Amino acid sequence: MRMIAAKAIVECLKREGVEVIFGYPGGAVLPLYDALYDEKDIKHILVRHEQGAAHAADGYARATGKVGVCIATSGPGATNLVTGITTAYMDSSPIVAITGQVRRDILGKDSFQEADISGITMPITKHNYLVKDPDMLPYIVKEAFYIAKTGRPGPVLIDLPVDVQSTEIDYQPIEKISIRSYRPVYEGNMKQVLKAVEAIKNAEKPVILVGGGCIISGASEEVVALAEKCQIPVVHSLMGKGTIPEEHPLSLGLLGMHGTVAANLAVSECDLLIAVGARFSDRSTGKVSTFARMAHVIHIDIDPAEIGKNVRAHIPIVGDAKRVLRQILENVEPKKHPLWLERVQEWKERHPLRYKEEGEIIKPQKVVETIWRLTNGEAIIVTEVGQNQMWAAQFYKTKYPRQFITSGGLGTMGFGLPASIGVQIGRPDAIVFDIAGDGSIQMNIQELATAVQQRLPIKIAILNNGFLGMVRQWQELFWQRRYSNVQITAPDFVKLADAYGCVGIRVEKSSEIENAIKKSLEVKDRPCIIDFRIAPEEKVLPMVPAGGSIDNMLVD
Repeated sequence: MRMIAAKAIVECLKREGVEVIFGYPGGAVLPLYDALYDEKDIKHILVRHEQGAAHAADGYARATGKVGVCIATSGPGATNLVTGITTAYMDSSPIVAITGQVRRDILGKDSFQEADISGITMPITKHNYLVKDPDMLPYIVKEAFYIAKTGRPGPVLIDLPVDVQSTEIDYQPIEKISIRSYRPVYEGNMKQVLKAVEAIKNAEKPVILVGGGCIISGASEEVVALAEKCQIPVVHSLMGKGTIPEEHPLSLGLLGMHGTVAANLAVSECDLLIAVGARFSDRSTGKVSTFARMAHVIHIDIDPAEIGKNVRAHIPIVGDAKRVLRQILENVEPKKHPLWLERVQEWKERHPLRYKEEGEIIKPQKVVETIWRLTNGEAIIVTEVGQNQMWAAQFYKTKYPRQFITSGGLGTMGFGLPASIGVQIGRPDAIVFDIAGDGSIQMNIQELATAVQQRLPIKIAILNNGFLGMVRQWQELFWQRRYSNVQITAPDFVKLADAYGCVGIRVEKSSEIENAIKKSLEVKDRPCIIDFRIAPEEKVLPMVPAGGSIDNMLVD
């Protein structure tokens, strides 16, 4: 079948099940956009900045489990995707980024709006392509999606010279793909699995640590089943939040720098740590030499490069989290640890997450708790980065996987709002809250126009303290309160909401929190911004100082 390559790309995307694309047009992608003009099966969402397109595709992927797709033109359009691609790479989120490029005959000649985006993104993609042979396009698109979503997921980039897009090719759909050098291992080695089973049998103080790999593989049921069968408490990394319902009696909550006392002490005293789909980030481990120092470590991960990278694994198992846990469950015998669970429960009761109310001063923790209560714990929470992110992680107790969506590895301010757009597009029936700070929300605030145009009922809760809050907290605790360049001037968010066509609500008293959130939940046809004027010097606690041991926490 003869057709223009740009049309063939659209056909390939449809065959991959793509229903929505986030993008921003430009000269070097005009053939592709022309092919999308009459397309009825793929919805295009026009963002207001290419970074927003990458974050929206990422949010869509995390909320749905599908591959997110974004498009940008050459040069600055492509380079504007870089932060979003890196965010997806660090958190193993499957996106395919399609960029325009200058004509093949002027490549490498510093042509107008030329940038070597395949070279730039080589360290931050699973794979990328500069397409020079138009006839290879159907195979390349098929391969890109296969690489993005299999094994450890991640971003893939396809760079398309504008003349390649305009070339007529013989289009033939590609049904199957096979890459000799890329063979992800899904089943765990049975010898290693049986070693893990024996270690669980012999353990007296075991802990399960779940990371983002559990969410990606859909291993939530298996984690809960193992925890209940062997009576093992569970802690989660930031990316693993939602793997186990946080009100489950065996859940100890977040591990690491801003983790719960119970989670940090349990890992510090355990004799067996079963890490599933976790990469042992420095934010989780603190000082590596003192992390889980009395424990044998079982490390289950689909990416062999992660095993032993940061923490020594005594029993390494390469494989998919869900499948390996099933293998363990089929072989492990039930076991109880009454003394260990009693000790863990004592930590939970003595050191709950807490804050001190002070009259009508708005405490951010209360804002998050109220959102949790009024949404029955069912909302999808997206965050920006900073104090807002940590308060959301601590005080919104998730019930199910893919409910808490945040930039973990890269810590990207400006992620939340555009990611919320992708989440709401992918999950149109869900209540979506973006919990933001007054600093981070301004990094991609132009995407309000995108949300308004699409009539998306996103709720944006701005925890407005007049500071770059997390930096200010570090300056207070470790830099003698030398507040260098952290006090910020924010716009009037209520007026800004009105200017964009959103609903805007200002909250200045603690007694107004509940009614404001209830009012936002009534808005169904546009975004709603709630500007909470919170206590300016409220801190995120507990806190482990950078490089410190996780059992040495600042609690008050």
